[in-house]
Amino acid sequence: MAAMNASSLRPDAALLARSPLPGWLQSALLFLLRQVWAGLFAGIILTALLITSALWQDGWALARYDFLVLLAVSVQVLLIATKLETWDEAKVILLFHLTGTVMEWFKVHAGSWAYPEPGVLKLFDVPLFTGFMYASVGSYIARAFRLFGAVIAPYPPFWASVVLAVAIYVNFFAHHWLPDIRLALFAATLLLFWRSRMWFSLRRWHWMPFPLAALLIAFALWVAENIGTASGTWIYHGQGSFELVPLSKMGSWYLLFFVSFTTVTLVMRDSLRRAPFSPGC
Repeated sequence: MAAMNASSLRPDAALLARSPLPGWLQSALLFLLRQVWAGLFAGIILTALLITSALWQDGWALARYDFLVLLAVSVQVLLIATKLETWDEAKVILLFHLTGTVMEWFKVHAGSWAYPEPGVLKLFDVPLFTGFMYASVGSYIARAFRLFGAVIAPYPPFWASVVLAVAIYVNFFAHHWLPDIRLALFAATLLLFWRSRMWFSLRRWHWMPFPLAALLIAFALWVAENIGTASGTWIYHGQGSFELVPLSKMGSWYLLFFVSFTTVTLVMRDSLRRAPFSPGC
């Protein structure tokens, strides 16, 4: 893979390239900084969950859930107003908000998890900030693709990825009445994307298998989910205090990643390549 000249690097990479740090450390720091910047929205929400859980008092005039709704809306408006988020990314977030809220309504009423605290800005027992938690996943994916100049190649037929995403989303609902087909869905992700690589640019081009990228993001989401339950913001059925969310939930997040990624590509499809990608040698 070809190295890049300092003059051709993005500003953050060019700044590190002028430092005395060894190349591998420059790349590691750049990867970390861009990951944090891509997850800005999610990081703000998770930080707010922890801080409000520690500070909020029952007698306060504004319920914690309602504050989180107002905070999420304010952050979203600020990101767009400061152009830290593009309008295309805002469209993705809206789609996530809608699909995520529908899933929350269903899962809460199915008894999968619950939101135990009071709030005015709740609908069907679900606080309205939950849609923004799903939206933060879409925001991360969209921003990461822009920041890393990511390319997925070779990408399977787009219609096939949409069919897979719809099947996964439907199974999250249907398995309450019908046989759970998630094992078949796991296999389908590997069959469909086994050749696909996620290319991303740091000081030079790097790649990883696309299913591996999905698994790593699923692990990050599992960690974030534990932050949510540790803060008492939501509680899984049968989960005790200080008990970690079961690792099996990573499977759900892995599958949900493909729904999330496909939702992003409905609006932002420039990063997909049907042919193998060659960044140059």
